[in-house]
Amino acid sequence: MGDIMEIQMDLLSEDMLAGMTPMEKVRLILDEVRNGKILVLEKGLTPIEQTKLIELTMTEITPDDFNGIEIESYPTKHDPNLLNRLLGRPTIKTRLTVIGSASQLKTIKKDRDLISALVSNRS
Repeated sequence: MGDIMEIQMDLLSEDMLAGMTPMEKVRLILDEVRNGKILVLEKGLTPIEQTKLIELTMTEITPDDFNGIEIESYPTKHDPNLLNRLLGRPTIKTRLTVIGSASQLKTIKKDRDLISALVSNRS
């Protein structure tokens, strides 16, 4: 059996992310994933933030260095807040999200309540 390699996993609180702009969140996530970390976000990204993250990731992919990200979230929930419904403002609550390098993180199962993934060292 070979040496055990450690992988750092950071759990980012909703409060930490709430104080950041969408671009600051995206940059932080991409920088940390490129450094080999697996991130777990207590509150997921908005659809716009996810789009920005994917767009920025695509510009930074290089064949020998970085081959992209794997991102999985629980399905979003619509906020049942009565006032928002009456005002015609359906708000979507984003949920826990796991993000890592595509070379390290592989989703093997996902449903409404479970995300199961394999985490490995980069080859």
